[in-house]
Amino acid sequence: MAALIPLFPLDVVLFPGTPLPLHIFEPRYKEMIGECLSLHQSFGVIRAVEQGIAEVGCTAEIITVIKEYPDGRLGLVTEGRKRFEVLSLNQERSFLRAEVILIEDEPGAPSQEDTARAIQLHSELLAMANATQDISAADPSALSFFLAGSLPLDLDFKQKLLELRSEPGRLSLLIAYFETLIPNLHRAARVRERAGGNGHVH
Repeated sequence: MAALIPLFPLDVVLFPGTPLPLHIFEPRYKEMIGECLSLHQSFGVIRAVEQGIAEVGCTAEIITVIKEYPDGRLGLVTEGRKRFEVLSLNQERSFLRAEVILIEDEPGAPSQEDTARAIQLHSELLAMANATQDISAADPSALSFFLAGSLPLDLDFKQKLLELRSEPGRLSLLIAYFETLIPNLHRAARVRERAGGNGHVH
């Protein structure tokens, strides 16, 4: 079933279950969000790319309006809900809309080994940033989104993850990414340490 939804192109990749704070100030988006609020409707967050927009995005539900400014600007917290694929764009309104179909995952669960490995690598990454995150809240069928959603990862990588339709496939991609990223971050930290101090490389 295709549906027509308002689109918000942004320089982000939103995952299901991941919060996204937004500051709405453009007139067309104030109009769009106003409509979504009055109709209790979601909108689509999709990555803006050089040639337009990505093919796959994620619907965002408005969780709370934090602040309404006198000039009509809005501070919101939204949360990713369902992935969608854009079939066609509709430019009849001041804001972009699109005919979309929702994307479902293929059946199949990741192995316990992969799940444990992904969680371990994720906590290693967080430890490097002196951060922690409670994994118990994660939906086991979308653990990859939960783990990747909290990190400032490369947007091309995030988009690839969003488009994959298998949780085992996403987790193994995430593990490979983390396994490359962590040693690079350790190396960069060591270089910074050596460059610190009195300016001499020891």
